[in-house]
Amino acid sequence: MPAPKHIVSAASIILNENDELLLIKGPKRGWEMPGGQVEEGESIKAAAVRETKEECGVDIEIVKFCGIFQNLSRGICNALFIGKPIGGKLTTTSEALEGGFFPVEEALEMVTWDNFKQRIEYCLNESNHPFLVEF
Repeated sequence: MPAPKHIVSAASIILNENDELLLIKGPKRGWEMPGGQVEEGESIKAAAVRETKEECGVDIEIVKFCGIFQNLSRGICNALFIGKPIGGKLTTTSEALEGGFFPVEEALEMVTWDNFKQRIEYCLNESNHPFLVEF
């Protein structure tokens, strides 16, 4: 039997002091929260911080672990956190063609890809924490 192959990724739901949500607009999936694959030897929490900085220039502090979404058919586990901005400057990159902080309701309407909206909603509803969503 071949060794299992999984991808571990991390994403952050980032709220500023006005309770606005940070979204980036990627070239493939449209508006989403920053995040990406955990590198070898890196903690999941550190990956969430690094990915946010790489994708949009914002430095964050992780405030809370929320839960995991697991894509069973593709072997992807996505750990989700709540974060807050602590520095840096919002910029565009090849991974974030646009970015900004938006009121939560507006942000949720902007997100259209797969279950990203559901991930944000689960993270924002503390009564769900911690969660494990398998799909």
